[in-house]
This record gives sequence, C-alpha cells and structure tokens, in this order.
Amino acid sequence: MGSAWPHSWCASGGESWGSCQLQTGQGCPMLSVPRDVTPGWGRAVCDSEDVEVEGQGLCPWNSICDAYFHLLYLFFPCRYFRWWYKKTRIEKKSAFIDLLCAVPLQQIYGCPLGGIGGGTITRGWRGEFCRWQLNPGIYHYETVIADQFTVCLRCKGQTVYQQVLSVERPSTLQGWNWGYCGHYAFYHALYPRAWMVYELPGQNVVLTCRQVSPVIPHDYKDSSLPVGVFIWEVENERDEDVDVSIMFSLQNGTGTKEDRSGGHWNEPFAFEKEGERVAGVLLHHCTHVNPFTLAISAREKAGTGVTHLTAFNPMGSGREVWQDLLQDGRLDSPAGKSSLTEKGEVMAAAVCASCRVPARGHRTLELALAWDMPRVHFGSKEKLHLRRYTRFFGSGGDAAPALSHHALTHYEEWERKIEAWQNFPLAHSQLPSWYKSALFNELYFMTDGGTIWVELPPDCRAEDLQGPEGAGLSHLLPVLREYGRFAYLEGQEYRMYNTYDVHFYASFALIMLWPKLQISLQYDIAVTVVNEDVQPRQYLMCGQTAQVKLKNVVPHDIGDPGDEPWHRVNAYLMHDTADWKDLNLKFVLQVYRDYYLTHDSLYLRDMWPVCQAVMESEMKFDTDNDGLIENGGFADQTYDAWVVHGASAYCGGLWLAAVCMMCKMAEVLGDAEIQQKYTDILSKGKEAFERMLWNGKYYNYDSSGSETSSSIMSDQCAGQWFLGACGLDQGEFEVFRKSHVVSALKTIFEKNVMSFAGGTMGAVNGMRPDGVPDTSSVQSNEVWIGVVYALAATMIQEGLVEEGFRTAEGCYRTVWERLGMAFQTPEAYREKKVYRSLAYMRPLSIWSMQLALERRAGQAPAPPPQVPIHP
Repeated sequence: MGSAWPHSWCASGGESWGSCQLQTGQGCPMLSVPRDVTPGWGRAVCDSEDVEVEGQGLCPWNSICDAYFHLLYLFFPCRYFRWWYKKTRIEKKSAFIDLLCAVPLQQIYGCPLGGIGGGTITRGWRGEFCRWQLNPGIYHYETVIADQFTVCLRCKGQTVYQQVLSVERPSTLQGWNWGYCGHYAFYHALYPRAWMVYELPGQNVVLTCRQVSPVIPHDYKDSSLPVGVFIWEVENERDEDVDVSIMFSLQNGTGTKEDRSGGHWNEPFAFEKEGERVAGVLLHHCTHVNPFTLAISAREKAGTGVTHLTAFNPMGSGREVWQDLLQDGRLDSPAGKSSLTEKGEVMAAAVCASCRVPARGHRTLELALAWDMPRVHFGSKEKLHLRRYTRFFGSGGDAAPALSHHALTHYEEWERKIEAWQNFPLAHSQLPSWYKSALFNELYFMTDGGTIWVELPPDCRAEDLQGPEGAGLSHLLPVLREYGRFAYLEGQEYRMYNTYDVHFYASFALIMLWPKLQISLQYDIAVTVVNEDVQPRQYLMCGQTAQVKLKNVVPHDIGDPGDEPWHRVNAYLMHDTADWKDLNLKFVLQVYRDYYLTHDSLYLRDMWPVCQAVMESEMKFDTDNDGLIENGGFADQTYDAWVVHGASAYCGGLWLAAVCMMCKMAEVLGDAEIQQKYTDILSKGKEAFERMLWNGKYYNYDSSGSETSSSIMSDQCAGQWFLGACGLDQGEFEVFRKSHVVSALKTIFEKNVMSFAGGTMGAVNGMRPDGVPDTSSVQSNEVWIGVVYALAATMIQEGLVEEGFRTAEGCYRTVWERLGMAFQTPEAYREKKVYRSLAYMRPLSIWSMQLALERRAGQAPAPPPQVPIHP
C-alpha cells in the first residue's frame, strides 16, 4: 500500500552499496518497482553502476573560515580558539558551534525513525542504522553493523536462500552471508515513510519493507512516540509455497564507547492487549545519565510465528545465530534474562517473524523498533525532564513493550492519516514532482533536528515559569501544561535550541502542521523577553563584554542542549544579539501570523503587551526619527557575517511589516491609541523606505552609499512575505507598492537566480547589478536554501508562480540530487565545492510555499474576528 509521490532519482554503486554515492543528476528515469506498495513520488534510490559524484570533494571548512576568520574581526581567531580549548579540552564539553571539527559529509542518509521529541534513529538509503539522537540534541554518526534485517526462504522443509539484506562485507559477523547485490535493491522516501524493495536474485520472491513513523499533523499524542514500524510485504512469484522469515538484529546501544561500559542486559518479552499480542526482546542500556531501553518486536497473528534470540556477541563471527536461523527458519527463543555485560563487552539480540506464503501469493510480516528514554537530563544535569510521550505511557522506564504494541496495532491508522494529509499536494497534477518530494522530505528536521518535547513537572506553578520579572501571561501555564515544551536545534552542527532569527523562516511548518507547538514555543520566548540575565560574558567577534540577556528584547535562542535550555538562554556567543535589528520584529510578525492562521484570541491578548515591549525596545534604532530603523554598521541580523549600514531593505522591510501588524493587532484588540501611534510611524517609515532604498528596479541592500550598497539582496522582500501570508498585502494595509514588489522580485529572478550558475542552483543572497555575485562577505556569496524557499513563496504570493517554482527547484536539485545531501539539507552552499552547516532548520520554510499556493487556490483561512483587549 502507499500513495503516489514526486521525483525519483538514482544513486549507484555496483556490487557494494558501501562505496556507492549519489548520482550527479543526469536525468535518471522513474524507477519501475514490482508492486504498487511503493509510491510513485518522492526520493528514490537504486543501486546499479558506479558514477562520478558532483558532491564528492565538497568542503565545509572553507566557508566557515571565510565567515568567521576574514571578517574584519582580526582577533576573533585567538578569542575563539581560547574559548574552544577551554570548553572542549578542559571542561570536556562540546562547543555550540565547533569551527575546528565540522561533521563530515556522508551521502548515505535516508528517512529517520521516530516521532517528535523522543529522539531519532536514522536509516540510510542502503538500509543501515547510521545516525543516532537519543540524548536530546546530541548526535552520533555511527553505522552499527549488527543492526540488520536478514531473510530466510525455505521450500519443502529445506532452506534454499538466506541473506543479510545489506551490501556490506564487514570484518565482524563473518559467519553471516553478506554482500547483497545492490542491482536488486531500490529505496524510496516520502517522509515520514520510506520503502525498500528487494528483488531476491534467482528466487522469484520480492520483499518490500515499508518504514513508518508516527508523524501526523495536528496529533499531539502518537506524534510524540519514539517508535518506527517495518511492514514487510512478501510477494511469492513461485509456483510453490515458500516459508519466509525476516530476522531483525540489533546491538544494545548506539555504536559509541558506552556500548562497552558494562552493566547492560537483554530480556525477552511478550505484551498482549485487547486480543493483540506482540513479542520480542528488550535491550536495557544502563548508563549513569539518560539510561534507555531498546525494543525489537514482531506482531503475532494467525499464520505468523515470532521467535527470538536474547543475546549474542556482535563482535564475533555470529555463526551460532546464522546456523540457528538456517536450520528451520526460526530462532531458539531461550527463556530468561541475559547476564550483565562485562566492561569492554558488547551484546546484541534478534527477533524473527515467520510465515508461509502460498504460490503466487502475498503475505505481510510486521516488526517494530521502539526506544524508551523517558527521563532526560541536558548537559548540565541540573534539571530532570520528562518526555512528552510519558504523559501517555509513563515515566518508569518500562514502557517499551507497550510502545511496541501500540505501534504495531496502530500503524495502519497512522498511514491512513498520513495519506489523507499528503493526498492534496500529491494529487495536484499541476504541482511539479520535485516540489512534492521537497515539501514532505524537508519535514525530516521536525523530528531529526535534535528535537525535544517535554512535559511540565506536575507541581509546576505559573510563577515558576514566569521568571523573576513575571511575564503576566495568563495562559502560559495552561498552554504548556496541555501541550508541553518544544525545542529544535538551529542545525545538527549549530547546537542552539529555537534559534529565533532562523525559526522565523522554519515556523511555517509548525504553525501549519502542529500549531499548538508553535504557540507553546512563542510562550517560552515571551517569558524570556521580559526577563534578563545580568551575568557578564565576552562576545567572541568583537571581544566586548556585555550581559547575557537584556530585558524586553527577544533572545537569540533558548539554550544549548549541552547546558540547561529554557533555564539559561542565549548560548550564541558570537555577537551580542541585544543589538540585532531583526529578532524583536520577527516576534511581532509571528504573533500576528499565528493569530491569523489559528484565530487564537487568548494567545493574541497574552502576546500583545510583549509585542509592545519589544517594539518599544526597537524604537531606539530609529536614530533620526523618520519612522525607519537603521542598522548599526555591523552584521546585526540573521546574516551575521554580512555588514549593514543605515537603512536596509531587509531589516527596514521587516520593521515596516511589524509596524503594520502592530496597527492591525491594535485594531483587532480595540486599542485605538496604540493603533494611531503605529499608523503615524508607518506613514513616515514607508516614505523614508521608498526614498532611501528604492532605485527604480529594486530596493538597495542599504543606504550607506558604499560600493555594495546597491547589491540586489534575494531576501529584500522578507517583510512583504509575511504580510502576504497574513492577507495584509493590499488595500488599507498595503505597506510596499505592489509594482515595486513585483519589479524587485523580477530583478531578483533575472539577476540572483538566472544569472547565477545558469539558473540551476536557486538564488544567491547578494548579486551586483552587473550580474556578478556580491563577494563583500561570505554570506552574500552563498545560497541559503531556506531563504530561497521563502523567496519562492513570495513570488507565488505576487503571481510569479513559474518564477517561484524555478527558483526553488534549483535548491532541491542541488541538495537532493547533485550534492547527495538528502535528509541533511545544509544552511548554505556556494557555486563551487563549499557548503555550510549540515542538517539545518531554515529549509522548513518550504511550507510557506504551500501556504502561498493554498491562498491562491482560495483555501486561506477566513479573517479572524475582532477581539477586545479585556474579555
């Protein structure tokens, strides 16, 4: 079963998937798969022959060096190295951004397993288990060779075929039959599902493993579960019955040194409820901090038997396991617990599901992986947090059997909901195939962005959340008590939670799919706004000392998972972001956007005083009282290596959009005095913006008159983007002249898109009027995928639909095809051989394209009602 899905492409590597890489995008045909259990859209990979890889030789280092070492900050390298050495070598902690040890690019990743906020385990497109994030926000990039699926075929009481479904030929477990021929394997992904098809050579049997995770829009229960289900569809094309067994083996651990720390143990289990029974093995991983239990299991039903092996040595030959399965297609199923592992010893387990498939028939085997780490500490170990799923399955560390049972008995319901959600875009014949793939597959970051979703402590009081200043948020406690706290990283390499200048772009995915999580996140930000942290610290770029957090300004982030998020904010040490010009504005813009899409009047009332506070703080940046803020002559916004002087298209546009939304919110709330105040500011500011920045074709980068002030910034219409998403782009609330916006977008398309890399790589951030990229900073010379998706959404809003899709397509083709960065979309790349920050938050902005399309199709929400300030 499954639904149709977008673009197919191949990755090839001859006999060994271990050496294969992603194809350079020469026009791979749609794959033909043997059953309709695989979709027709999405990311597809086949293994056939060696190819040259455009992504080979990509370098993360050069970009980082340019961004942070060649910026006019002469002494930054010394300051950063001293800080890095103290953090990593003396304190033995990880750096929030490690410029000296970038994560190596591996072009191997596929669809991650698990729901939101319970940790993730990523499988590669060759089937390996290769990226682990069980401790919140902390990643291990280890392929654990014992974690495998093995098939056994028996006819007339004899085993005729037994094979590990992996192309690897490892140095351990050499008693197993490795080296599956990759010509006969195909991979497809449409998040949160993936399909692996195995045409068993010479056997006339086809296996399709459908991988399902519970990532379901508007679901706040099952979407939190740390589980993944593997549904094995077996098609027997023989003229005789065949007995088929699928063995799932798993190591106790994640492939790190902790696997050898000793004290781990396994035990078999069976769990029955409402007439449904699952059985398998629990692998208890008993670390001092954040212990967890893994569970591998299978569903017992008529005609399906489940057997197990409680423990074996994955570092040995594995011959006893292989012979056990070979003998009769089953495992011995010993009773009782294993012994504890000794220090230096590693342990694994296996579960096996078996059934008879009639001649020319079809059967299904269902297996699951669950993990239970209910009680977590962040790096400081100061506070205990309970994950969201403990609300439904308890926090005692014994939930793995129940989680496994729930997954195996509810995945069909999950799939029905997933297909209903995905059906509208997928069935839309006028939407391009690549877009359908990108729209859903970029959502991987919702779970695999180091994501954490925790419950409030049962005894938590409003004053515990409000902070010493008291935020006065009347619905803070009810919202967080009902929906918990949510956080995701800026990127797997940029380890800061809820980085707000970037979340501004990514937030469209949350507000459209899990709006209560966006509301919860906003409440957390609002609390930090009215509080301060007076602790002094040195900022690494300028070397100046300032306090960690000022009152009445939006924080950069809510903390580092290596410290204590929510409790200590602003892990970002590069700049003092109290003087950034965009953070406060982005809070206001999101507040109204959220209200517009949800009609949550209680939220709007609570946020209104906070919006007024941050806008008052922002007023000081209008130094000449012309209604328009000025940038401070340094990189004081999300482009934190791109200097801005005076009025600017980016921050000035965000400011005017925020002022407009203040007018609209004041109108909705009946606050006439504030409405008039901001109406007057808007009138002055619009005139100043047009006078200082409009040059007849587009808005200049800034008003400084420098050599690069006339650069064409791809993100110059960011304010209009948000206004359009909220229906405030015309009539009395029109801020930017429609003809100017369209002209600017057409100029960006002509210069930043079509004059850059032949129009095949999206929009470069900065372009000179003569068609040469702006090289005044590394960031002006980069393509930011999330910004490009936002730009495309703005184009679609303004009627430039073809241009919008052409612009965004360049990024998708570059990342997912030519560079082999599937399920690790970076923040940025350049035209030649350089990328930055793998697995980044901002590309979730692609969901703003979907909102723009829905608006054009007449599916936008009705205007929200008037709301009095005092109910």
